Amino acid sequence: MGLSDFTDGLMRGIGMGDPVIRLGVTGLSRAGKTVFITSLVANLMDRGRMTALRAAADGSIRSAWLQPQPDDTVPRFEFERYLGALTGPEPYWPDGTRHISQLRLSLRVQPKGMLGGLRGQQTVHLDIVDYPGEWLLDLRLMERSYDEWSEEVLARMAGRPGADAYLAALNEVDLSAKFSESTAQRLAASYTEHLNIAREAGFSDCTPGRFILPGEMAGSPALTFAPMPPFEGKSPLRREFARRYDAYKSRIVKPFFRNHFAKIDRQVVLADVLGAIHAGPQALEDLRRAMADILSAFNPGRTGWLAQLLGLRRVDRILFAATKADHLHHSQHQRLTRIVTALLREARDRADFAGARTEAIAIAALRATTEDVIRQDGEELPAVRGTLMDGRKAAFYPGELPEDPAALLTPARQGETEWLDGDYAIMNFRPAADTARHGDGPPHIRLDRAAEFLIGDRL
Repeated sequence: MGLSDFTDGLMRGIGMGDPVIRLGVTGLSRAGKTVFITSLVANLMDRGRMTALRAAADGSIRSAWLQPQPDDTVPRFEFERYLGALTGPEPYWPDGTRHISQLRLSLRVQPKGMLGGLRGQQTVHLDIVDYPGEWLLDLRLMERSYDEWSEEVLARMAGRPGADAYLAALNEVDLSAKFSESTAQRLAASYTEHLNIAREAGFSDCTPGRFILPGEMAGSPALTFAPMPPFEGKSPLRREFARRYDAYKSRIVKPFFRNHFAKIDRQVVLADVLGAIHAGPQALEDLRRAMADILSAFNPGRTGWLAQLLGLRRVDRILFAATKADHLHHSQHQRLTRIVTALLREARDRADFAGARTEAIAIAALRATTEDVIRQDGEELPAVRGTLMDGRKAAFYPGELPEDPAALLTPARQGETEWLDGDYAIMNFRPAADTARHGDGPPHIRLDRAAEFLIGDRL
């Protein structure tokens, strides 16, 4: 821990300096992290749509403004560019998260009540840290050896798209032969291709995460390995892969934990649950395992003042948010919430037992649809209407989610390959145009409730 970290912890510990809330935002691919952060910041700056955030509704938040971020070595979250993309005259979805970034939003707050009047106004800094969920899954590799990781990956590979090509490439390799860099690169490329295909098909647990989002590490030896089966005797290739796996953990995963992840004290985990349901039972079960692994990477629970003073924070509030609720009529939102609650039951119980407060909710950080009713075969169906990615207007009924989440989770756990009693469709909509209103941020569904849970107690 550096001197600046110690000083920051010391100031917080003895009540000096402005309070800081470090909010981590993560999720897996296409969960909507960029949209969530952009809409959250815009709605905290113009709070007309934030009625469920008490400090906004009662006027405790007097003003909000962006400030330079405190970490000079972390890229700034490009809020202005993303907001322009989402709310411009021809709105579009911006590119997703490919690296860590940060943004500081400062809130001038006048607490209510007698003590609030005595204290006067204060500034609360909200430091939002955005990072790919694929990187977070890597934290569990710290507890696994190369042999354990390989066994686990190869065991779950059966049935996943793209797996056959990698397994075929692996079978062609003489494991007892002298180490060849070209062979290592060929296997690593084949395994990476499998991960990308699986992710596109809706699977969530695709490690190592930097294989999908390598950044400046692309082509490095630390990203040139792949899982291999046990082998009797000497295997130079397998030995080198194990060494590179350990280097990946020590040179890439561990610094991420030390420099960024370990400093977070509030966390939101976004999940595209509807996308996983549409992809099928195997994708839904894979999402359940991935989200449980994500939570296990946290150190949930409350800490005393001494641990905070030393910078040894724990996440004490974790929000699990099922995104894209605007793809459903409001009559199904509670069913989606129950599904994500059941999906994360094991993970939530673990965090609750450790002392952290957790919540599950269905949200749309940016509402892209309006509600409608369509008639089909003499039946009225609750639908949503919006603009498709090709510019056409359409009303959409995705199918009815079950009342009991077990109707989805049980066949997913049992390894079914398709839903027997339902057909859950999905459609991609553009951001809605002409939604701006003076004093209001972008339209959303329950983003204010999410903000109340995550930061409301600190305002």
